[in-house]
Amino acid sequence: MSIIDASVLTMFLVALVPLAPTEPVLTAFGALAATGHGNPVVLIVAAAIGCSVSDHILYGLGRFGGARVLDRVSRRRSANAAVEWLAHHSDHWGTPILIVARWLPAGGTVGAVLAGALRWKLARFTPTSLVGSTLWSSYVVMLGYLGGSLAGEPLTGVALSVGMATVVGVAISVIFQRNNRHKADQPVAEPRMVEAGV
Repeated sequence: MSIIDASVLTMFLVALVPLAPTEPVLTAFGALAATGHGNPVVLIVAAAIGCSVSDHILYGLGRFGGARVLDRVSRRRSANAAVEWLAHHSDHWGTPILIVARWLPAGGTVGAVLAGALRWKLARFTPTSLVGSTLWSSYVVMLGYLGGSLAGEPLTGVALSVGMATVVGVAISVIFQRNNRHKADQPVAEPRMVEAGV
């Protein structure tokens, strides 16, 4: 197996595992692609498919486990904040909010479980998952590609790209946490276990 084939397989497997440190790995492979060790488009496709398959597994867990699965997911502090935020906004914003949630800590995982718990139809959830996975994978891989292009050398490119991704991730997390604390005193809508497929 070539290095390029191995990178595509690794991208898919890492994207497939919920709550794995997906972003640093995808960013690193994006940086390697910029120095000739892979095709960024192929890497994006592999990552997007892996994320979407993971979404559907989590969706199934949410659909059959409902609030019990959400409770288990929300035991992590970052995931709990995402559960509260998504539960508060999903009724009004629906599909767009699940796509945006991918940029939040544990947001992709929580969004998929929540969609299952809310009994979204697959005809609604699958396109949402594919669009969100593709946009997020494109962002992460191309961020890595930018770092690799600027550095012009694989190891430096990986370090620069992961650093850039970390800064962006921390900034998003801080903004999200501050916004969440600001609304902490407001009542949070509980996810309603009803058909939400329209």
